Amino acid sequence: MDTFDYDLFVIGAGSGGVRASRIAASLGAKVAVAEERYFGGTCVNVGCVPKKLYSYGAHFFDDFEDSRGFGWQYDNLRFDWANLKANKDIEIKRLNAIYENILESNDVDIFEARARISGPNQVCIDGKDITAKHILIAVGGWPWVPEFPGSEFVSTSNDVFAMDSLPEEIVVLGGGYIAVEFASIFSKLGCKTSLIYRGDQLLRGFDDDVRRFITAEMSKSLDLHLQEDIVEITKENNTMSVLLESGSKVSCNMVIGATGRVPLTDDLGLDTVAVKLSTNGAIKVNDHFQTDEPSIYAVGDVIDRVALTPVALAEGQIVSRALFSGDTTALDYKNIATAVFCHPNIATVGLSEQDAIAAGIEVHVYESQFTPLKHTLSGRDERSMVKLIVDRQSDKVLGLHLVAADAGEIVQGFAVAINCGATKADFDSTIGIHPTLAEEFVTMRTKKESS
Repeated sequence: MDTFDYDLFVIGAGSGGVRASRIAASLGAKVAVAEERYFGGTCVNVGCVPKKLYSYGAHFFDDFEDSRGFGWQYDNLRFDWANLKANKDIEIKRLNAIYENILESNDVDIFEARARISGPNQVCIDGKDITAKHILIAVGGWPWVPEFPGSEFVSTSNDVFAMDSLPEEIVVLGGGYIAVEFASIFSKLGCKTSLIYRGDQLLRGFDDDVRRFITAEMSKSLDLHLQEDIVEITKENNTMSVLLESGSKVSCNMVIGATGRVPLTDDLGLDTVAVKLSTNGAIKVNDHFQTDEPSIYAVGDVIDRVALTPVALAEGQIVSRALFSGDTTALDYKNIATAVFCHPNIATVGLSEQDAIAAGIEVHVYESQFTPLKHTLSGRDERSMVKLIVDRQSDKVLGLHLVAADAGEIVQGFAVAINCGATKADFDSTIGIHPTLAEEFVTMRTKKESS
C-alpha cells in the first residue's frame, strides 16, 4: 500500500501520545489520535497532577500546627473534602481541555473512541478501518490488585480521585510510590491510616538508607504493618475487617490497593500483528521504540521502562522526530530525577549506594540527618536526610538523595549539575545559600564510615 489515510495514527492521548502527535504534525505529518477515556492520560486525570493537589491539601495540616510555634493562634479549623475534590475536578477539566486544544490547534484528527489494531498499517474504530503508515501505541497502564477472598472490596488509586467523602479509617496495601503517597496524604487529612506491605522497608528500589529513613518517618503518623499481607477482607455495612497473615485484624471503611500497574495491552488487537509482549503484558520495543512489527511503535507506561510522565514525553518526541525529520537522537535513561510526594518528600537522581556497589564502582558516601531549622520552633518531630554517592576515581557525583519538604523542587536543579558531570569538588567549591536545607549538599565533608 503506497497511500494511507494518515502518516501517523496514535492510540492514546496521554502525555506521550499528545507530545508525539504535536511534534509529528509540526513536522508536516498528517496525524490522528484515538482516545477512549480522557485527554491527558493517567498523569492528568488519576495520577501525578490530582495526587500532587491532594498532597498540597494534606500539607496544610502540618502547616497550621507548625504555625503555633511561630506565634499564630486560631480556632475552629476544619477540613472539607468535598471542596477539595470539587476544586480538583475543575482543574482537571481545565487540563483536559488544554490537551485537546493542543491536538486541535495542530490539526490532529481526534477520534473519541476505542481503537484496535487490525493490521500492520491499520486500526479499526467503531467498525471502520483506517490506514496509517506508522502506528504509535501510547495507551499507558492500569492499577492491578492481587486476588484473594474479599479482593472485590478493594479500591484502586483511580477510585480515590472519584470518591465523594473521606473515610474515617483507611487501609493502604503496598509499599511503592503510590501506596506511600496515598498513605501519607490520608493520614495528614485526618484518616486513621494503616499501611500494609510485605517487605521490611518501604520503597523497594530506592537507596537503602533512604528506605530506612522514610519508613521511620512515616511510622510517626500512621500504623505500619511491615512483612505482612492481606489474607481476607470481609465487609459488613460500611465497615471492613482486614485479616493479615500474622492473624491480626485491622478495621476500616476503605481499602486501597496500590500494588502496581499493568500495561493496557488487552483487547488492543495485537494478535493481528507481530508485536511481542513481555510476561507482564508490556510491549517489547528496541532502542528506537519500534516493535517487531516495523510500522508499529510504543512509548510510555505501556512499554514498562521508566513509568514517569516526563519520560513518556521524551519518548514520544523522539519517535516523531525520528520518523519525520530523520533525527536519530536516543533517550538516555541515566540520571532521571524522580520524587515521591509523601510527608516528608523524597527526591533522588542517579545511583543508589547499592546500585553503585553492584556495578563494581568504588564510592565515597556522604550522608547527613538533621532537624530542619523550621522545626526548631514548630516542635515537629520530623527530620531530613541528604546523601551523596561519589565515584572515588573520578570524583563525579553519581547519586544524590534527599528526604525533606519540597525535595522535588530542590533536586531538580541538582539533577542538571549531575547530568553535566559535576564532581564533589564542584559541590564543595559552591557557596551555599544560608540558611537553607539545600546548602547541606555543598557543605558535607565527612564520609560515611562504611565508605
